[in-house]
Amino acid sequence: MPRHVVLEPLDEALLADLLHTAVADAHPGEVMPVEAPDASWNAAREADFRAFHRGRALAEQPVESTYGIRVDGEVVGAARLCRLPASDGAAEAGVWLGRSRRGTGIGTAVFAALIERATAEGYSRLFVSTTPDNIPVLRLLTARGIDYALDGNEATAWIRCG
Repeated sequence: MPRHVVLEPLDEALLADLLHTAVADAHPGEVMPVEAPDASWNAAREADFRAFHRGRALAEQPVESTYGIRVDGEVVGAARLCRLPASDGAAEAGVWLGRSRRGTGIGTAVFAALIERATAEGYSRLFVSTTPDNIPVLRLLTARGIDYALDGNEATAWIRCG
């Protein structure tokens, strides 16, 4: 397990580091919504990545909180909390890690830190959604005693904060 996992609030400087990590170690569809199935990075996709974050976490009125995940100082992915308007006091949690960093225990540390952040931001519950084949996330939930529901191509869970 990594020694120092830190969630750092996204800003413009961190956005540049996050983009570098995404291009080097993830497919575009793993780190942002994409319309075309082509999974390659190019100048337009990089601009889309910056615009995506500037329109959400870095917007004048942010719609979510995004954090760069640093491990021993290196940016290795991102985590986010997005308020769910239809559920009072709830946020959706999201995480992506660079492919080379998966399976190293970072996700477990990030999940714990994200629950702490959610509590600090005033959320009482977190919603997690993934696919049934995302075994690492399902194992993480099970290890914490969190039940999840399977419905078609979606696995979901609600987690109490605080």
